[in-house]
Amino acid sequence: MIRQLNAQNFTILPDDEWRFSPALNVIIGENGVGKTHLLKLLYTLVKVHANATELNKSTLERAYAQKLLNVFRPEHLGRLVKRKQGRERCEVALLMERETWNSRIAFATNAKSQVNVLEAPNEPLSVTPVYFPPRELMTLYPWFLPIYNNFETEFEETWYDTTFLLGTPPLKGARKQQAAALLRLLEEAMRGRVDSDRKTGRLYLHVSGEGRMEMPLVAEGVNKIAQLARLLANGTLLEQGYLFWDEPEANLNPRLMKVVARSIVELAASGVQVFVATHSLFLLREFEIVLGSEKYAHIPCRWMALAKDAHQVVLEQSDRVDEIETIVALEEEMAQSERFVSFLESQEEATR
Repeated sequence: MIRQLNAQNFTILPDDEWRFSPALNVIIGENGVGKTHLLKLLYTLVKVHANATELNKSTLERAYAQKLLNVFRPEHLGRLVKRKQGRERCEVALLMERETWNSRIAFATNAKSQVNVLEAPNEPLSVTPVYFPPRELMTLYPWFLPIYNNFETEFEETWYDTTFLLGTPPLKGARKQQAAALLRLLEEAMRGRVDSDRKTGRLYLHVSGEGRMEMPLVAEGVNKIAQLARLLANGTLLEQGYLFWDEPEANLNPRLMKVVARSIVELAASGVQVFVATHSLFLLREFEIVLGSEKYAHIPCRWMALAKDAHQVVLEQSDRVDEIETIVALEEEMAQSERFVSFLESQEEATR
């Protein structure tokens, strides 16, 4: 479990101590304030640790540098340092549930691909983190994997990592039954289940009463739910783990957003630490409704709001959403309501 992130001079992120819930973490903010950068940074640090075969500093320095370059896709590593006059140094520390999992790295503006490991984890991490970008990845499997492996592309590596996980076969036995409880809501929303062709590896949505449907023929919003269902069915997101989901609301209608919100809370209740970045007031309110129910009232949630203040981004964080003063989505929705009332009044005046 990730307890805290201390970031200094990393891209546009506020230089602050980010404190996280062991269950659900919701990052709110408009475009361009660093929500995605936060998710990618956390994912990179955890993914390097989870994949490491050796935990010595020299091996980790190469791994952190390469993963940062592959996930963020800058021209060189120094481009991830906050833009200021002159040479600057970035330092990032990740504090985990166990001190033996902690890590701290640093690099400077002039760094091409060099990272200094100031503190290395000295105990392996057994769970694999999962990153969901705003678009679905179901339609990329399996053709995307050989292209990424054999050709230079500008696709960020989170796409490859998650697409690769989609190929893990489904569970069987007792763990299959455990996954079935979490899958029920998703399969009802999709009106079917996800399966694969053993010969080609292609994924399909098996719709009740209609047979198999190729994923490119399935609506993108349904594909996003199918993606979550697949990683539950194959055990990747079962029990302990980490899910980083950037804009779950993208391409979802309100009905599916309600399904996703409840599924995310259920994942958090099952032991997965979830990080969601959003600028959707609808999704935000849906989280509040689900978390306010008797069934999920015990699930801790951490709310973080990012907002632009002059030439910098500022962070507000709390265990209670009503203690967050700046929620841009809420401010814009209230302003729109006022504009709409004014519009109706002007239309009424014009018809008199």
